Amino acid sequence: MSRPKSRRERGREGSPWQGMWAVVGKEMADNLTSARMQVLEILIALSAVAAVYGAIQTIMDTVSQDPFVYLKLFTTSQDPLPAFVGFLGFLVPLIAIALGFDSVNSEFNRRTMSRVLAQPIYRDALLFGKFLANLFTLALVLTAIWLLIIGLGIVRLGVPPGGEEMARALWFLVATIFYGGIWLALAMVFSIIFRQPATAAMAAIGVWLFFTVFWSMISEVLAQVISPIRYGFPQEQIAQLQTAIWLSRVAPNTLYSEIALAILHPTVRALGLVLPIQLSGAILGTPLPLNQSLLLVWPHLTGLIAATILLFAVGYVMFQREEIRA
Repeated sequence: MSRPKSRRERGREGSPWQGMWAVVGKEMADNLTSARMQVLEILIALSAVAAVYGAIQTIMDTVSQDPFVYLKLFTTSQDPLPAFVGFLGFLVPLIAIALGFDSVNSEFNRRTMSRVLAQPIYRDALLFGKFLANLFTLALVLTAIWLLIIGLGIVRLGVPPGGEEMARALWFLVATIFYGGIWLALAMVFSIIFRQPATAAMAAIGVWLFFTVFWSMISEVLAQVISPIRYGFPQEQIAQLQTAIWLSRVAPNTLYSEIALAILHPTVRALGLVLPIQLSGAILGTPLPLNQSLLLVWPHLTGLIAATILLFAVGYVMFQREEIRA
């Protein structure tokens, strides 16, 4: 007769996702109560209020009748403050990196990883739980800022937003969350590779600076090599420009900026290089329906989601191969 199985052994035979939501709850509680996250929340809230206040002043002075006035809260700037979209493009990667750069290596440094995995929690559940907790925290912060902006607009402008305005603003929020998901997954990959949190943070910030500052210049040089102009024909010049545009879209910040452009500016009908013959028959200045704007940026959204999944898969494989000792 076989001996009865202990509770730990019965737990080990359960679902590989057992304990994942416990990890999510614990990590979210730690994130939301940490001093680091509170400082970041205050920083992004102050940036949002300052940018939106300047945008509201500009809107009230220059815009009389606009069916998409609430979208201008995100895109209108007033010197010396940039538009709120510009703030997000800069702050969202930093917040995501701050959430993920020590999510795994801190467990090794505190020597708690073996203790956690000694419980009925699989590696799969632990890594997924940490990633989801960080992503949910980022989404919660961005949603709160999004609601703050809409609320300030209602109070200051005195008119309610329209249905399509809210739908476009909501899609913009979703795109911003997935944009942050790329940098979160990248930071977690470096957190698995490097044992020191400072090294993981510097590596993630270095990649972000590379794509933000240097990739646009590198893409132009690569376009000249891939599609050189030998005889000066217009076709060669167009091919080189198109190659440079496609190479620039390797950078997540380029994809995000084009998504924001198409969703928050309904009159945008095309992205990248557009020839006059391609716009023949189009009534310029007429807003596109929301579904057409989404079709325009659907490859960009797919690219953001695919990059997030790919980076998480890389981190998942590396974490499964880690040797964990008591």
